[in-house]
Amino acid sequence: MTIATLSVRMDGAVKHDFEQFCAAVGMNASVAVNMFVRATLREGRIPFEIRTADPLYSPSSVASLLRAKAQFEAGRGQIHELRGDDE
Repeated sequence: MTIATLSVRMDGAVKHDFEQFCAAVGMNASVAVNMFVRATLREGRIPFEIRTADPLYSPSSVASLLRAKAQFEAGRGQIHELRGDDE
């Protein structure tokens, strides 16, 4: 196996936080990146979900929330108290 170097540019604070995380879980950044690359190759995809935005703020969700707000403001809504799981 030939060893090669991969150089990645990132914000210095992000690098520091990543290195701190890696140390806390008993590895270094190189091991973590290698784990990511191997998982990507094994699964044939990025091994986590990538989204462009929070689905709560998708156009359809925002439209639904605005409709509900309009109905409530028009007097066609009810206020419900939130209950915990133990109630």
